[in-house]
Amino acid sequence: MLRFSLFVAAGVLSIASSAYASSLIATSDSIGASLVNTVDASSDATSSIGDDKVVLDARDDAASFVGSEGSIRGAHLEAALTHIRQTLPNLEATDMQLAEAILAR
Repeated sequence: MLRFSLFVAAGVLSIASSAYASSLIATSDSIGASLVNTVDASSDATSSIGDDKVVLDARDDAASFVGSEGSIRGAHLEAALTHIRQTLPNLEATDMQLAEAILAR
C-alpha cells in the first residue's frame, strides 16, 4: 500500500510540474508575441517614413531613450517623434513604441 501511495504521489507531482512548465511557457510566449506585435505595428506604421533623414538621424537618440527607459530624450529623437506624429496624425503609439520602431528599421 505504501508503495502504491508513493507511486500515486510521484505521478501527481509529475503532472503538476509539467502543467506548471506548460503554463509558464504559454505565458512567456504570449508576452513575447504581444511585444513583437507592438513593435511590428509601430514599425509598419513608420515604414513609410523610415527612410526619412529626420528619422534616420534619430537612431542614436532612440537607443539612448529605450536604454534609459525613457529618461534620456535627445534632440534628434524629439524631432523625429514630432515629424512622425505630424506625418501620421492618426497613429496611436507611445514615444517608447516609436523609438523601438526607429531602432527596428
